[in-house]
Amino acid sequence: MCGRLSQYRGIHDFVAALSIPDALINHVGDEPLARYNAAPTTQLALLHLESSGLHADFQRWGWRPHWAKDRAAPINARVEKVAHGPFFRAIWPHRTIVPIDNWFEWVDAGDSTRQPWLIRRRDRAPILCAAIGQFPGPGGEPRADDGFVIITADSAGGMLDIHDRRPVVLSASLAREWLDPATPKERAEQMALLQGEVSEVFEWYKVGKAVGNSRNQGAALIDEIP
Repeated sequence: MCGRLSQYRGIHDFVAALSIPDALINHVGDEPLARYNAAPTTQLALLHLESSGLHADFQRWGWRPHWAKDRAAPINARVEKVAHGPFFRAIWPHRTIVPIDNWFEWVDAGDSTRQPWLIRRRDRAPILCAAIGQFPGPGGEPRADDGFVIITADSAGGMLDIHDRRPVVLSASLAREWLDPATPKERAEQMALLQGEVSEVFEWYKVGKAVGNSRNQGAALIDEIP
């Protein structure tokens, strides 16, 4: 977890969920994002707060430090280690929110195939994932070493039957605090470790196996199947 997700609303819908009154510095456009089946290395929209205001930028899903070129860029970071390990030390202070509509997990179907499941909020509100990264320059132009990782935690309750890890999802008020550069790093770690949304906030259902091919896109991918 988390290795595939959807981000299909428009950026203004996601920003509205945060209730940040400042004007948005928007580098992703006003149209629906329409990413129903986003895979690692995809350019996804994220939100980060700078002195100039709230920025929306496209960013590559995955990041590694310059000294780790011998390995694939991780897409997730375990909340238990992210604040103190050397791998993410350079970007731990650079907090961002990756707003999504849902994510997918795969479960052994018992017939040598894997069944995909979609996970979303029960209230259908945007999912505000805690993340860290290295962001584009002032004009939104991407750089070769830009990227982000989503922070993950242990699953609990019924969600554990789908996968043992899940994103750290923050409420709107905690997401605003997470984004604020004035929030101390120790407080950010506490939020990520202890204050993510609980499993009961979410629901999950089976979807068609077409989502397994990341080249497939479209709203039909998120439809429930019997």
